[in-house]
Amino acid sequence: MTAAAEPFVHPALFYRDEDDYLAGTVPFVRAGLESGEPVAVAVPGENLRLIEAELGADAGAVRLLDMREAGRNPGRIIPGVLRAFADAQQAGRRVRIVGEPVWFGRTPAEYPACVQHEALINAAFRGREVSILCPYDAARLDERTLLDARATHPLVIPAGAVAARDSAAYAPERVHARYNEPLPTVPGALSLGFTAPTLSRARHVAVAEGARLGLAGARLEDLALVTAELTTNSVVHGGGSGELRVWAENGHVLCEVRDRGRMDDPLAGRRPATRDQRGGRGLLMVNLIADLVRLHAGEHGTTVRAWLAR
Repeated sequence: MTAAAEPFVHPALFYRDEDDYLAGTVPFVRAGLESGEPVAVAVPGENLRLIEAELGADAGAVRLLDMREAGRNPGRIIPGVLRAFADAQQAGRRVRIVGEPVWFGRTPAEYPACVQHEALINAAFRGREVSILCPYDAARLDERTLLDARATHPLVIPAGAVAARDSAAYAPERVHARYNEPLPTVPGALSLGFTAPTLSRARHVAVAEGARLGLAGARLEDLALVTAELTTNSVVHGGGSGELRVWAENGHVLCEVRDRGRMDDPLAGRRPATRDQRGGRGLLMVNLIADLVRLHAGEHGTTVRAWLAR
């Protein structure tokens, strides 16, 4: 199916300054409002304020979200931002979203998860009446990031242009696989093997280590839940056992679980749970709670690493 024939529309908008940014995003938003489409804007706070000011009174009709908060973990964006908004709308109505998950200042740890998120949007919304415009700061983002944007978006809008064109570099499955990067073992981390009978002990050990490393209150409860979900997933889906690691790094406490399971569904943990769903919520819960989640799926097992800010 060509980009033109697909009901899901997913262009990358390249911009170089505020004028470019507003010229590319605000008409997109206004066109949706004029057509009676539900519209959301999820972009970093400084850009959100630009769009809100330009829209004036029309801003009240738009769902406005600061992506630095709502999308700090890229794995949270599809279920917690994009699908959460689109699924809440009346069936049969086209939905329109401006989403900016990649901004200048994203860390090297976050970036691979950002690219995989952009690649997976295409599978998550294939066949749906949804338009998602993704702005990219062509003046400050590096060339690799801009090339990845062309590979994860079927359409591109060059800086200063109005019309979208097909991206000759579009290859979302290939780029998703390229960023399925191994997560090297960190020396000095607390390490503990676990099986079904020792799940409770693994959780208690992780929480004690998290507290020693500086987590407290709700963040410590988040670590307990992340540990419980990941270790239980390993027992149920990863061969009955796994290895838990906990350590501190750059203001975060990290929790990692490795097992022998094969992760064959790239959208695992990125679909919202249905009301009557039983089970299958573990990785979704981790994505919604953690500040960052990275996953490596290999032939011999799966590693999931979650970051929690102290």
